[in-house]
Amino acid sequence: MKPVRLILIPATASQPAPFLVVGGDGYVLERGTLTLDGGPVPEPMRTVAVTPGGDVLIRWLDLPEGHPAQVRAAAAWMLGEQVATTPDRLVTVLGPPAPAGEPRLVAVVSRSLIQAWIDYLAALGVRADVMVPDVLTLAGPDADDRLSAVSFGEGMALSGRRFAATVQADLVDLIAAGRRVEPVQDSAAVERALCAASLAPAINLLDTGEREGRAVGGWRRALVLATLAALSPLILIMAAAARDGVAAQKARADALEAIAAAAPDLAREADPVEALRRRVAAAPPPGGITAAAAALFTAVEAVEGAELDILIADPGDGMKATVSHPAHGEMAVIRRSMAEAGMSVTETGTLEDGGRIVSDITIGAGR
Repeated sequence: MKPVRLILIPATASQPAPFLVVGGDGYVLERGTLTLDGGPVPEPMRTVAVTPGGDVLIRWLDLPEGHPAQVRAAAAWMLGEQVATTPDRLVTVLGPPAPAGEPRLVAVVSRSLIQAWIDYLAALGVRADVMVPDVLTLAGPDADDRLSAVSFGEGMALSGRRFAATVQADLVDLIAAGRRVEPVQDSAAVERALCAASLAPAINLLDTGEREGRAVGGWRRALVLATLAALSPLILIMAAAARDGVAAQKARADALEAIAAAAPDLAREADPVEALRRRVAAAPPPGGITAAAAALFTAVEAVEGAELDILIADPGDGMKATVSHPAHGEMAVIRRSMAEAGMSVTETGTLEDGGRIVSDITIGAGR
């Protein structure tokens, strides 16, 4: 088996992209970093890109058998309430077929974000054959009450039995919902997991059943494509209380158990689920998702040339957005406007190309 290059896509494009070259036996042949400021052209070889997992919705679903296109459509329909946007702006990807009677891995990601990752890698001088979310490079514990945790940059990848999510470090306890979190701090063990994932990735975000676009002119071109895809590019992902996508009755039982473990005071309420919903609505950002989204729309509209590309709101993952704007200074204006509404804005990633800035942000309570 020929060597495989594995690249970790950073949250911020100005940071170097670490890479490994893995031999067919699973051992590392080379370690290094790739940067956007030139240098030797990387040697052509099969390349697996590890993407930030926080940008990918991952579920295990009970899907029917059939042609891949039909199964993919069924998965998109089942996730319709969790992904409130038009299907043409999303990519739904299937994992390997599951044994009879077991749920199948499914991932959903923004189509424009896939193109942006493709263009970023092209700027490094490489082309990805496979894209896999960071959290799916791990082999989590096969137990319902345990999760493994690995740090990828500013995100914490949580992996367990039919569960995978990359979240902010301060949200780990909330997402774990009473499950025991087992940090993986052995860098050698993490590297071995990455090597194994490079040779046998759990999923390929480029395997969409259609011919995916190639890099066509850098980040600015990716933004143009995203803008042309829809008049107002906006993704709103609402996570259900049950994260494993099973039937509603089992989901409610799981939710009640999680509420009892994480918030015993709510478990004593007549309707613990409704009580949790009320608490989430009152939690940061203040006023709930609707108020935060309205404040963000107002702040972005006040900046000439600024556009809201992506909005992700999840009671567990928090509220995130991607804003494109002409220059760095505009984020200060947006930040001040949000502060006046009692909310804070934290930049988690910034990309720059052709005079256009793309900022990834998180929104929380004002400090």
